[in-house]
Amino acid sequence: MSYSRNYNLPTPSSEGGLSEYLVQIKKFPMLDAEEEYMLAKNWKTTGNLKSAEKLVTSHLRLVAKIAMGYKGYGLPVSDMISEGNIGLMQAVKKFEPEKGFRLATYAMWWIKASIQEYILRSWSLVKIGTTTAQKKLFFNLKKLKNQIAPKSEGDLRNEHVSEIAEKLDVNEEEVISMNRRLAGKEHSLNSPIGEDGEEWQDWLVDKEMDQELKFVQKEEMNKRKDLLKDSIKILNDREREILFARRLSDGPITLEELSKKYKISRERIRQIENKAFEKLQKHMINAAKSRNLLPAS
Repeated sequence: MSYSRNYNLPTPSSEGGLSEYLVQIKKFPMLDAEEEYMLAKNWKTTGNLKSAEKLVTSHLRLVAKIAMGYKGYGLPVSDMISEGNIGLMQAVKKFEPEKGFRLATYAMWWIKASIQEYILRSWSLVKIGTTTAQKKLFFNLKKLKNQIAPKSEGDLRNEHVSEIAEKLDVNEEEVISMNRRLAGKEHSLNSPIGEDGEEWQDWLVDKEMDQELKFVQKEEMNKRKDLLKDSIKILNDREREILFARRLSDGPITLEELSKKYKISRERIRQIENKAFEKLQKHMINAAKSRNLLPAS
């Protein structure tokens, strides 16, 4: 693969060779904060490829762990790991250690973006759609489905379709269609490897990596909360109240309820919600980039 051309990295080839790759990446040591900082500074100031390589190899398990979260899209895990590794190397290239954040926090954005772009390219063969709403539906349907109807198989019940469509602001027909496409592409890594009965996902069980990932996710969530707290101030009172009621509360309030409260139409409520969300999202993205929490390009 091209991403390993300038680095001495193991390469995930195919499903048959994935187990060997997972064994290899466990051999690379993880870095403490001070060592990571020194390597990143050395790479940035001198272009020392060995420093960059250590930064990359110490995070290969993070990439594999994240790639596992996308295993339900019916694509080879080895390919998703490869794409995630490309994102990791882009993150290392642009990482600014003096900002005070760990590389893993920054790299997660790049890794997820690379994997998601690969999935979207692969699924374009079945025309999943290219609008923001359709992409949001594609990557959030499974999570919402597990929350609302965790044991359901096949087509969703009408009330579940309606609830998901309202939460994601898409048509009910799109929810039904996407659910059928995803159901047809379901793929599991619970199949055995060779004759010993082990499963693909067994090779990724690593308590040290789990702890690291939990720490990174917690740190990422704290940064997002800070961004939200700062960015929410750009909204006026009505925009803020409607956005909280519709998207930021544990139990979202329906358009009908808000329509009665503010004495305006449901469509007007939806317009205010969407406008407020777009304003907030744009401000948060710009703020995140300025704090080195998102890719700058």
